Amino acid sequence: MPVNFRIARAEDVPLIVAMLADDTVAAARQGAYGEEHRAAFEVIDADPANELIVAELDGEVVGTMQLTYIPGISRRGALRMQIEAVRIASELRGRGLGRTMMEWAVERGRARGCALVQLTTDRTRVDAHRFYDSLGFVASHEGYKLALT
Repeated sequence: MPVNFRIARAEDVPLIVAMLADDTVAAARQGAYGEEHRAAFEVIDADPANELIVAELDGEVVGTMQLTYIPGISRRGALRMQIEAVRIASELRGRGLGRTMMEWAVERGRARGCALVQLTTDRTRVDAHRFYDSLGFVASHEGYKLALT
């Protein structure tokens, strides 16, 4: 499957938001494309430590993920990459595109000098857990979140 990866553009954001919302876990918290998404994209796009990535197949956006590069004092000052909001167009799920995207992301992190790649996934996403396990990720930490709004 010849996939092209690139930094997202403003015109991609409505489709990215739709892909994020096409998910039973995230649908309630995502909402339809709006001003908040446009404003968030502008902040992400202006920050060299953040990359909103799209995957294209035959010129069509079919996947997305956000990569954030986090400098830290721990691990001897290691740079780490956080992968967030990974989505594949629903009609293409199960065909290997997610694996291709994740392998590309790991290589991108390696090229930027990251010592660690991390991600979080909802506890209810059992299939996603198996997928990340198959890529060599290890469920080594317990995560917590505190909603502020």
